[in-house]
Amino acid sequence: MFVALEPRRLYRQVAEQIRMLIESGELQAGFRLPPERELADRFSVSRPTVREALIVLEVEGHIQIRMGSGVYVSNRPRPLPHVRSDDSEGPLEILQARCLIESGIAEEAARLARPESIARIDAILERMEGALDDGAVALDCDRDFHTAIADIIGNSALKHFTGLIYDSRMSPYFKKLASYFEGPHTWKLALEEHRIIRDAIAARDPDAAREAMRSHLTLAQKRFSESFEEEPTRED
Repeated sequence: MFVALEPRRLYRQVAEQIRMLIESGELQAGFRLPPERELADRFSVSRPTVREALIVLEVEGHIQIRMGSGVYVSNRPRPLPHVRSDDSEGPLEILQARCLIESGIAEEAARLARPESIARIDAILERMEGALDDGAVALDCDRDFHTAIADIIGNSALKHFTGLIYDSRMSPYFKKLASYFEGPHTWKLALEEHRIIRDAIAARDPDAAREAMRSHLTLAQKRFSESFEEEPTRED
């Protein structure tokens, strides 16, 4: 029924195999797909890869993800009209790239930070603290925080690149994934992690800044990697 895959944008290949089974009628409407762990074993891929594949299929309208219950084949596919089935980077791949790149940026920013740069970051964090219940504003503050750190270095290309890779999360797939796992509780965690990064940069401690950024983006990956079979972890 399912076969192992060769490396190459694995989440797209997983999505394609499941899509073919749905379109051929082998997987009927209302059918509950096997648990993530079982799908990962059958395809010989990681569970995050399976999650990304499922997000693609939901955006296309082939499946419905019911948090705490499972994943079910839809009655009638209703793809969004602007969605293309391409080979672009997946949400978790983007977060991994940011972790590698922005850790180095934070390290260098800690060597060059001036009081006015820290004041700018503080203003962003204050605004973010007041917007934890407003996802759109919190997202803007999050972007401003990361680009403000890149701006400390004074390299316009680097700042542009940081904004560009951050904006990759505006894809329909990343938005759909975020809709399940992002909320006031995760923005609160992100704010706390941002403050640790801010303090390391203000202390002009490159090693601590690098590790704080690495930890923050690694934890972000983990938050987006919870199982669809379980309710997302909520923290007060």
